[in-house]
Amino acid sequence: MKKVSNLSVLLGLSLLATATGANAETQNQVQVQSQSSSVPVMQSSLPVTEVKMNESETIRAINTELNRPKEVAQNVTSVSQLSDVKPTDWAFTALQSLVERYGCIAGYPDRTFRGKQATSRYEFAAGLNACLDKINEIISAGLADKVSKEDLATLQKLQEEFAAELATLRGRVDALDAKVEKLEAQQFSTTTKLGGLAFFNVTGGSGSNVLRDTLVPDPLNPGRSIPSTGNAPNTTMSGLVWLTLNTSFTGKDRLTTQLAVGNGNSAYSNAYGSANFFNTTATTFTDQTAGADANVFVLRELSYQFPVFDKATLIVGPRVNFYKYFDGNRFIYPWNTTFASINNSLLSDAKRGAGAVFMTPLGDLFDFKVGYLAESNEFFRSNSAASPTQGLTGGTNNITAELGFKPSDSFKLRLIYSHGNITRNADGSVGGSPSLQATTIPGFNNGQSDIFAANFDWLVTKGFGLFGRYGYGTTNLNRSAGGSVNVNQYTFQIGAAFPDLFKEGAQAMISFAVPYKFGDSSNVLVSGRGNDGTQYDLEFSYIYPVTKHISLVPSAYFIFNPNNFSSNPTVFIGNLQAVFSF
Repeated sequence: MKKVSNLSVLLGLSLLATATGANAETQNQVQVQSQSSSVPVMQSSLPVTEVKMNESETIRAINTELNRPKEVAQNVTSVSQLSDVKPTDWAFTALQSLVERYGCIAGYPDRTFRGKQATSRYEFAAGLNACLDKINEIISAGLADKVSKEDLATLQKLQEEFAAELATLRGRVDALDAKVEKLEAQQFSTTTKLGGLAFFNVTGGSGSNVLRDTLVPDPLNPGRSIPSTGNAPNTTMSGLVWLTLNTSFTGKDRLTTQLAVGNGNSAYSNAYGSANFFNTTATTFTDQTAGADANVFVLRELSYQFPVFDKATLIVGPRVNFYKYFDGNRFIYPWNTTFASINNSLLSDAKRGAGAVFMTPLGDLFDFKVGYLAESNEFFRSNSAASPTQGLTGGTNNITAELGFKPSDSFKLRLIYSHGNITRNADGSVGGSPSLQATTIPGFNNGQSDIFAANFDWLVTKGFGLFGRYGYGTTNLNRSAGGSVNVNQYTFQIGAAFPDLFKEGAQAMISFAVPYKFGDSSNVLVSGRGNDGTQYDLEFSYIYPVTKHISLVPSAYFIFNPNNFSSNPTVFIGNLQAVFSF
């Protein structure tokens, strides 16, 4: 067998390739592994990042690295520090000699060497470059006698053998260095990333003489209002923008600051919907203003997330988004559905609120979430959580708990319980909120709701999935004059999704739902019951990705017996949406 020097043995062991073995590689991949990667590395002047990337991928990778906690491998000064290298190993002597002589080997953070892992020709070249740098340092320090002639000769041969790879690495690293310098000069923060979603909506509807509840009680029919009629709206075009700043201080935490602006005006709610119901059935989720006024920026979310205990997470803030943490569904997004579908329509009175959410896994199959939110909604002038007269406990608030069961990656079941407190409206009525999809006649102080809900999504095959929800709620309403009354409601939804239909990243969805139905005949409701009919919603949507950052989303909504009037004609709402993500 041909004798090789200690240096080439060490390189061969550390990269699992001798000069001959590596010469057989023909891979075109150019990769320099960091000290936390899957290949043992030597200290090198080459930047520790991946080189084969286009410009946008490079910038994203650098951004990730800027905020990622580093696992820094420790230099080893003795081979005995490497727990998986034994004196009986065939290359132990060579490894021991070069670790102590040149010091260009670093073990993994767990003090292992992992010398049996495969490598590429370029990874070998990267390791060679590391030892070249180290030996050059030794020679520059006037310690040339510390480097054996045999090792120098081997290095020269290896340099000739890998000249092309070394030149490629250095050239590409120089280009990457320039991009890093440009990024550092232009970025506004080393801790914050900006992301955004912009929605263009074209919306129209059809249907005429649609009965809808008002807030005017009918003296001849207790528990009813004097209805009005609504007709088809003109076609509208609106926009909505969410700008999100995600900031990390430790690499494991996240401060979320989201600004929003929009000028949407729901075709259904304003043309056909009953009084006090703005974000309910057939309202395209993104066809809305961002706050009480159109074209005015608002603070939509402000929360801080950080790890607690071993695997748990805590989110706190003055404006936490409910639907991000509870009653989720892998097939439903804000841009392909209605308000009634993004969450169970009985959840929650505080869609955004001040408070906290705690999340933790429970073994491999279960997870648990619990949160308390006091309403702090950008659509109201006086947010309850920020008002000294209401604060965290005196206004509308709820506590919600969810137990998740996930026996596989393709199936998830969620069981939810929510208890809410509902403050009365300015006119003394209660309602118009999710847990009470109705409005009472004046004369009530407040209400307390208990909601029980179940939710599942199931990816049956790669291109087909099912999902569904059920909710039951009971609300106790307290009269100003004393006494109380209960109102019961239920809701359900069933749907199918078709991921990657016609194109990777696309998704078609169909959903059938009863958004809210009363289980009693209470005579204290003035808006929401209709004539005790049952409304049905049928939704169709298709997300078509034009590019990586642009999608078109056509949606169609058919509403049968709208506003729970059994005599009402069917209403059609159509929406075409362009979604820009960055």
